Amino acid sequence: MTDPNVGSHDVLAPLAESPVIGLLGGTGDQGLGLAYRWSGAGISVMIGSRDAKRAAQAASSLPGSASGDSNLAVAEACDIAVIAVPWAGHADLISALPQELAGKIVIDCVNPLGFDKRGAFALPVPEGSAAEQAQQLLPDSVVVGAFHNVSSVLLKDESLAEVATDTLVLGDVKEATDEVQRLAAMIPGMRGVFGGRLRNSSQIEALTANLISINRRYKAHAGIRITDVN
Repeated sequence: MTDPNVGSHDVLAPLAESPVIGLLGGTGDQGLGLAYRWSGAGISVMIGSRDAKRAAQAASSLPGSASGDSNLAVAEACDIAVIAVPWAGHADLISALPQELAGKIVIDCVNPLGFDKRGAFALPVPEGSAAEQAQQLLPDSVVVGAFHNVSSVLLKDESLAEVATDTLVLGDVKEATDEVQRLAAMIPGMRGVFGGRLRNSSQIEALTANLISINRRYKAHAGIRITDVN
């Protein structure tokens, strides 16, 4: 059987050998957790925020090569961008940056979730998923969904040498999903597993609601592992 993820995308610029990763909305827990792991692995990272001073302060706490600036400046300077804002600010952030993110891989790890007294639940998204919304708003970028189900608590825990989990990587361009799988593998203990095309992102984003329920019941930081895949 051939790999269905064999497409190419003529807007994708050549990938840098040592790409700079920009985390937009990166002062939140997920963004900082990923930045901590990547900067510790020798990858240059940039933290983006609406407040450039706050971003610079957050970057100063990271190991390795890290800097901070406004979301606009980071989007323009980075080679690969990660969208790490809360769902409520997702569309507003992305719709302001189509030129800055043109030709780049954009990793979307945002989960559209709501919360009530019964716990977390998935929110409907007109475009199908957060990742698909991002792709519609960024027609000249290549969006990949990944890192949705990874615990920010574990990512930020400096006492853990490894983050033992898989992350499903979803996208329509093989060069882009391959690169994101490589970045996942740069985090000790983590593995990126191709999980289908971008249209399959909604169920991966929604799965986070189930993991939150698991974590509350068992007082854990559960992730996922895919079996029988080397």
